[in-house]
Amino acid sequence: MAIHPVEVPANSPVFGGTTSAFARFGHAPAIRSHGHLFISGQIGRRPDGVPGETAEEQTELAIRRLQEILRLENLRLSDLVDVTSYHVDIRENMSGFLAAKQRLVTAPYPAWSIIGVSGLASPELLVEIQATAAYPDDAAR
Repeated sequence: MAIHPVEVPANSPVFGGTTSAFARFGHAPAIRSHGHLFISGQIGRRPDGVPGETAEEQTELAIRRLQEILRLENLRLSDLVDVTSYHVDIRENMSGFLAAKQRLVTAPYPAWSIIGVSGLASPELLVEIQATAAYPDDAAR
């Protein structure tokens, strides 16, 4: 079975010094396998590690991280096929999430599940987004 971890370079302008979290938590940012890219949950931290102040800012930061991982694999947000987002205080934070999502994610839309949770890995985090993208048929790896 062909499984290839995707690495985010340590000098990434989007991830900055936060790339060490992948090793600390023992997971890859993404795995390429059988024509799909499985992207680990992305959170709304700035490159310096500080989380965004609002659900809208954290959503934008998390989506920018998804975009960066996709870019490393020559993919775009339009290549996403399945997305799951996890939300703390979902009713309170949904409008900020939707504002960022509508600004950054355009048609064709992926399947997307939105799940409310009691908390994420750090208490200041409000949103986490994991996704699966499909490589174009002619570029399947």
